[in-house]
Amino acid sequence: MFTGLVQGVGRIVEVEPLAVDGGVRLGVDARAVPGFSVEIGDSIALNGACMTATRVDGTCFSVDVSRESLSKTVVLDRPGEVNIETSLRLGAQLGGHLVAGHVDGIGDVLRYAQVHESWELVVRAPPELAKYFAYKGSVAVNGVSLTVNRVHDTPAGCELSMNIIPHTHEVTTLRGLRPGSRVNLEADLIARYVERMLSLERR
Repeated sequence: MFTGLVQGVGRIVEVEPLAVDGGVRLGVDARAVPGFSVEIGDSIALNGACMTATRVDGTCFSVDVSRESLSKTVVLDRPGEVNIETSLRLGAQLGGHLVAGHVDGIGDVLRYAQVHESWELVVRAPPELAKYFAYKGSVAVNGVSLTVNRVHDTPAGCELSMNIIPHTHEVTTLRGLRPGSRVNLEADLIARYVERMLSLERR
């Protein structure tokens, strides 16, 4: 379990194909992440996707990403920057929202532009995820906990507008987003359970 409060930006430095299931083994360098510490077997969110550390060498570690995970996420199949968050420990402060690290779908960035001192991020989510998003609700974008300021449903999908404060812009990979970028989306955990309960009551 995570909070969506990214600890820092690491870098995928090695991508090794795995012959067994079509997945990949990633080598990640987290030396730029303040206070980073991880042990073999620990859960780590990479751009919002929960992975397990299989090898650790100081601030560098490896994870295995299955073919299934690759089909549901973006960016985890190539070298480049990734948001990093280690798992939430019991008793720790919950400053974002409960994030499972299970990516629900891939969104398309429609706008990322500075508005006064902050930035506006507009992402189009797939139509099947629209029911999980609400005004002032929570969403994780590339593992970053954000508040939804506007929801607009269209035939092409659900458009979410979010405000990115300067700190978040500076310390996460969101700063590199452009129209046409693709991002990992995780809907609010509570919304998924509510939808499941309501669907059973309608039967």
